[in-house]
Amino acid sequence: MPRRAHTVGIIGLGFGRAHIPAFQANGCQVVAVCQRNAAQAKAVADKYGVPRVFERWEEMLEQVRPEIVVIATPPHLHHAIALRALAQGAHVLCEKPLAMTRDEARAMVEAAARAGRVAMTCFNWRFPAAMQRLHAMVEEGFLGKLFHASVRYLVPRWADEATPPTWRMDRAQAGHGAMGDLGVHLVDLTRWNFGEIVRVSARAGIAYPSRTVPGGAKPADAEDFCTVAAELASGALVTLLVSRAARGASEQTLEAYGSQGALSYRLSRAGARWYKGELGAASGSAAAFEPVKVPAGLPRSAGEGDQLEVTGKATIAPLVKRFLAGIRKGEKPSPSFEDGMRAQAVLDAVLESASRGGSVDVPRD
Repeated sequence: MPRRAHTVGIIGLGFGRAHIPAFQANGCQVVAVCQRNAAQAKAVADKYGVPRVFERWEEMLEQVRPEIVVIATPPHLHHAIALRALAQGAHVLCEKPLAMTRDEARAMVEAAARAGRVAMTCFNWRFPAAMQRLHAMVEEGFLGKLFHASVRYLVPRWADEATPPTWRMDRAQAGHGAMGDLGVHLVDLTRWNFGEIVRVSARAGIAYPSRTVPGGAKPADAEDFCTVAAELASGALVTLLVSRAARGASEQTLEAYGSQGALSYRLSRAGARWYKGELGAASGSAAAFEPVKVPAGLPRSAGEGDQLEVTGKATIAPLVKRFLAGIRKGEKPSPSFEDGMRAQAVLDAVLESASRGGSVDVPRD
């Protein structure tokens, strides 16, 4: 007997548009979308066959009451929407960063626990096939004792000064700049693969200080690039580099070196089936990394469509599959709201270190 299709409402249609094909690929019914620009929302709804469109998220939750709510708004709205959706009995998938602060994130974790609902953070970059294989090899002990690792996420989106600003440059709406956009994924990949980050030292910068937030009311105050030196609970050292002003670059990389072996991961947004990623490994007396064969594990249709659609079908759809399994089995799948909260604690410490200088301890639960 086929499983009943869950109803889904999606709030925010910037990156949120990628969630529509991700849920549809898993047999769900996306029944409503919400965005302040009604014309844009209507165009998206028509493209994907979504029946209802809203400008206000409060109205969507009240009138539609979907079983699953996706939150893909600017981060300053995540907390309020999540608490309302959970109180109404919805399961919630929230984009990263989970909240504006660790305290907000904790309140969201507690609300999900009270409601008994599945609540996940959209750390979709865990799901490329090469990253999944890297994680399995780490779990199997391929590295031995980790000595040090280096993780990068570079994109060119705001490398040009003339590129129009968005809410992502306004700390009041975004909470963070490049660290919230991109760096939180590096934090999550580090935690997921190697354990908790306990201490950070960070430096951050704004590419063009003359740039203003949308509307020109104030200077842009969210960082465009950041470097973080981090210490793990194990004693291993990790460096994180993130930039949204990296001209000519669009990639994620992770290199890890341990007592028994080394792993090198790269995901570049170029070429067919880019979403698989690439993985290399070295062990014993190997003089160089050797490629690790990694099947994509996805249908060919995952590579069809524009960049957002491919990202949705190739990297969010596997997360959604896990999300739906959690609902079905009554489990708490990872990446959970707890994962989002712990990453938020690291972001808070990075912001403090970048602001005042020196090392900052990450709060432990």
